[in-house]
Amino acid sequence: MLQATGIYKKYGKLEILKGVDLTVAKGEIVTILGASGAGKSTLLHIVGTLDKSDAGKVVIDGINVSALSAAKLSAFRNHRLGFIFQFHHLLPEFTALENVCIPAFIAKKGKKESQVRALELLDMLGLGNRAEHKPSELSGGEQQRVAVARALINNPSLILADEPSGNLDSENALSLHSLFKELRDQFSQTFVIVTHNEELGEMSDRKVFMKDGLILSE
Repeated sequence: MLQATGIYKKYGKLEILKGVDLTVAKGEIVTILGASGAGKSTLLHIVGTLDKSDAGKVVIDGINVSALSAAKLSAFRNHRLGFIFQFHHLLPEFTALENVCIPAFIAKKGKKESQVRALELLDMLGLGNRAEHKPSELSGGEQQRVAVARALINNPSLILADEPSGNLDSENALSLHSLFKELRDQFSQTFVIVTHNEELGEMSDRKVFMKDGLILSE
């Protein structure tokens, strides 16, 4: 599903990634662990096409995304990738249902079709009765599950999560990572998760350790 080869990235004179190779199979949950500054989030942003590497190649689902034009890259990102961040980034003026629908609307899917799919996802995540609530009316765990539904709305090939449980208490964090496993089992979703939490890393199929811009071990 994902093959990143020879990824280098620096900002000014500061080298962040120093030739990283990462391969992830379809339906696999891979957790990237390491201290702050190891390059985990930078790698995730490059894999997710949110940033460009200085050298190297990223292939997702057989497509060399490093070679796509800006317009094609934007469309690829919307259709093929799902993102979950530490801070849910829900739009406060919209309901949970409307927030989940936004990526579908960007993909030019019909309003009715998008809402039906969004409600299905919210139901599956135990939030069917919260669809008309705004983010301020939801708990932290509920807000993050809305963000998960939003990431899933376009049936992405790959879901990228950057410290997705970093803003949650331990109970909600474990619940969220259990949810990722359920989604993988039900939909064959592929996950790449960046986290500091080694306990949560144990719940994945494979752990990758980064230090000083390099993958040390798996």
